[in-house]
Amino acid sequence: MSATPVLAAAAPSGGAGAFIIQLVPLLLIFVIFWFLLIRPQQKRMKDHRDMITAVKKGDRVVTGGGLLGKVTKVKDDEVEIDLGGGQKVTALKATLSDVRNPGAAND
Repeated sequence: MSATPVLAAAAPSGGAGAFIIQLVPLLLIFVIFWFLLIRPQQKRMKDHRDMITAVKKGDRVVTGGGLLGKVTKVKDDEVEIDLGGGQKVTALKATLSDVRNPGAAND
């Protein structure tokens, strides 16, 4: 005769109910992440996209490289920026990081 210990494991009852109860914390974490991280970031991206789309002649802008200047010409996806001292550069609208004074009067 063998002296093997016999472990009695209680079988979980209601397998579907237990599974749903285990999913509740995960769903709660996702909802918290959605409202605290994902949703605000999407709103900021939409606001930035709208700001860049609405750029017009005379606006003061900041490029992704940190250059400050005044918009002198706007095309579909490009803007011409006067950096001062007669230096003008052409930049893609997508590389603009900020519009400082929208609708500012020309100096």
